[in-house]
Amino acid sequence: MLVTQVHWSSAGGWSPRPPQASCPGANLVLVFGSRALLTSGPVVSDIVQAYPNAIVAGCSTAGEICGDRVQDDTVVVTALKWGTSSSEVASVRLDEAASSEEAGSLLASRLPRHEALRHVLVFSDGLHVNGSALVQGLTRGLPSHLAITGGLSADGPRFENTVVIVGGQARSRVIVAVGLYGPDLRIGYGSLGGWDVFGPVRLITRSRGNVLYELDGQSALALYRRYQGEQARDLPASGLLFPLRVRVRDSDTGVVRTILGISATEDSMTFAGDIPEGAYAQLMRANFDRLIDGAVGAARVSAAAIGPESPDCALLISCVGRKMVLQQRVEEEIEGVRDVVGAGTILTGFYSYGEISPFTPTARCELHNQTMTVTTLSER
Repeated sequence: MLVTQVHWSSAGGWSPRPPQASCPGANLVLVFGSRALLTSGPVVSDIVQAYPNAIVAGCSTAGEICGDRVQDDTVVVTALKWGTSSSEVASVRLDEAASSEEAGSLLASRLPRHEALRHVLVFSDGLHVNGSALVQGLTRGLPSHLAITGGLSADGPRFENTVVIVGGQARSRVIVAVGLYGPDLRIGYGSLGGWDVFGPVRLITRSRGNVLYELDGQSALALYRRYQGEQARDLPASGLLFPLRVRVRDSDTGVVRTILGISATEDSMTFAGDIPEGAYAQLMRANFDRLIDGAVGAARVSAAAIGPESPDCALLISCVGRKMVLQQRVEEEIEGVRDVVGAGTILTGFYSYGEISPFTPTARCELHNQTMTVTTLSER
């Protein structure tokens, strides 16, 4: 597998070279960038023209990962040229399905499948999808042994609109899946967090899907506002600093859920994934060192599946909430991944509104929030 990377910024244009000079004959091109750059100007069309025989897929972000750097308001282009492997693409518009779960099932049915299908990458609308329901639909529609990794597109801290690249255009309210095929593919994945719980465990007494109304019979939104104090005026963005751990049973490890939006009129909060009524919830807050340790742990789990040699490419999808907490230290989690996978691996990815992956190769696929998800790719 040959992997090359270029990026575009308003200040400097293409660097280190135009995409036309990078990886001729590429089969798959991953594109991550700010919504403004993906939806205005010729950047996306230039990329499509530069790689006429490639699948071009990606999405808008809350920050782009380019090598060891975290960038804002750029477009990062990572081109992969397979040796013996191949890739196929499928997509679904949200208005084609009655629910996020149905959209996932429909997307899975459209992806060409045969025994060589090894992995599926998914990039989804980030604001109008229930991510956990999407994952349920995808896993129901795909072979049980197949792993899915990817994430929900983002729009920085604005939460206004997100776009996904499919069919040579950046489109809203779309989900795209890229199937990776071939017996020579080696793929690893892992997803870990690093947040600490605090405060009492509360019962979710009123919710519907991914919309939360009440905890312990009280307004969940009012509770959040009390905990946040002056920061509450910046909701929903400030809610990224205080995600919820949700557990269906006391024995569960739980999943982390983060806020996508609030409604003062309905006194509700919308999360990236399900908030089941009758489950338990507890607030979380950041621990700087544990966030970075989580990224390193995810990289170790992912790289271990590849074997002793460094992977050719690593796709990193981290949560916008982690970026907001780490601030100037955000590149430390990327450097931690680099230390694990080695200097020869091309790192790409983005900061998201939700991450899709199993925690480990033996776990089931889920939507996560506030994690770093690492997918490693190589060919034998």
